[in-house]
Amino acid sequence: MNKRIALIIGHPDKESYSYALADAYKKGAQASGAEIQEIVLPDLAFNPNLQHGYRKRTELEPDLLKSQEIMKWADHLVWVYPVWWGSVPAIMKGFLDRVLLPGYAFSKRKESLWWNKHFTGKTARLICTLDQPPWYYRLINKCPSHNAMKKGTLQFIGVKKVRITTIGPIRLSKEAFRVKWLKRVDRLGQAGK
Repeated sequence: MNKRIALIIGHPDKESYSYALADAYKKGAQASGAEIQEIVLPDLAFNPNLQHGYRKRTELEPDLLKSQEIMKWADHLVWVYPVWWGSVPAIMKGFLDRVLLPGYAFSKRKESLWWNKHFTGKTARLICTLDQPPWYYRLINKCPSHNAMKKGTLQFIGVKKVRITTIGPIRLSKEAFRVKWLKRVDRLGQAGK
């Protein structure tokens, strides 16, 4: 059976390097026979604000319902986004808040602090760009966005195996550096990782 991949692009600017990376991954994955469905966050019509928190339900827009279907369908979730202020872009944070809801991504247990994870069996890859060297982000800043996405989000809902590709610094990078990374990301797609 071919791998089913949800490719989620979290950069609001379609002319960014993130889109070139997503395209490289997609081409590699398609070459290997994988099935791919894309979720391009700036193309979605939705309010990124979880208006009432979890106190009161905010009805999901059609684009978010479709995104939920794609994420449930997928075996592998690939997120492509820049790290901004040690976090994900606002549109991606809003998407996470609105889509990964109780009852869909997880369920709280009665009379317990524990929860059921609804994304077990899935894997994920984070492809993140930085304007600082990855070693600096890791050693000095302690990878806040990586920890939030891997542990606080994906592993919380049951995605145990989360791999991270960190690319940087993008700012002031030369074309040869960017082309090299596009080739590497293409290979990740071919391998279905």
